[in-house]
Amino acid sequence: MNYIQEAFAWLADSSHWSGTGGIWARLGQHLATTAIAVGIAVVIAVPIGILVGHTRRGSTAVAGIAGAARAVPTLGLLTLFALWLGIGMEAPLLALIILAIPSALAGAYAGVQAVDPAIPDSARAMGMNEARIIAQVEVPLGAPVIIGGIRAATLQVVATATLAAYVADNGLGRYLFIGLKTRDYAQMVAGAILVIVLAVILEIVLALVQRFVSAHVTHPESHRHFVIPSNGSLPSTVILPQAGFPSTSHH
Repeated sequence: MNYIQEAFAWLADSSHWSGTGGIWARLGQHLATTAIAVGIAVVIAVPIGILVGHTRRGSTAVAGIAGAARAVPTLGLLTLFALWLGIGMEAPLLALIILAIPSALAGAYAGVQAVDPAIPDSARAMGMNEARIIAQVEVPLGAPVIIGGIRAATLQVVATATLAAYVADNGLGRYLFIGLKTRDYAQMVAGAILVIVLAVILEIVLALVQRFVSAHVTHPESHRHFVIPSNGSLPSTVILPQAGFPSTSHH
């Protein structure tokens, strides 16, 4: 049998699915690591990206920072943090957060910056303050691109989270490292297959979420028309997202 056949035979063994070191437990650890890293990265990066996109200032700096962060090798960062923080999950989590920030940051500022400037200008003419414009106009309209950034960050992290096993007994990557160390290549290939399947499933789920949000934003029935007195620079009629806007149209 070749390694692929041996790997599927390894996966078919029910004893490998149970226990603290079983596939289900490792899968839960891998998903938890991914969720924590992406969640923290989103909390840090998305508000900054939205603010940059709203003000249309600092996009060059953001692009430079995102590009520089992408260029940093995650394994090198993980090794450095492991030497500093020691064995455990702190080092891989920190490295994965840094990996996820550029995509989430770029998606947030690109999504908000892509909104037609006439739309927030029209919202200001309706008396909306900047906070409401961001929350009720720019973020809903830029949501598909923002989610696209989070989607890219998630896929990068779920694939790279295998490196967590380098310094901690955690995640699906453990099968790769144990298999390599013991020359159990069936286990190693099986671990790789599990990571690939997990990444594909997450990609499909997030793609569906992004498509749903995009359809909701662009579908004509999900918008309301607001007629605003023309001042020579704004359109007399603008279309704004339904969610969060006043229920009364202004004529």
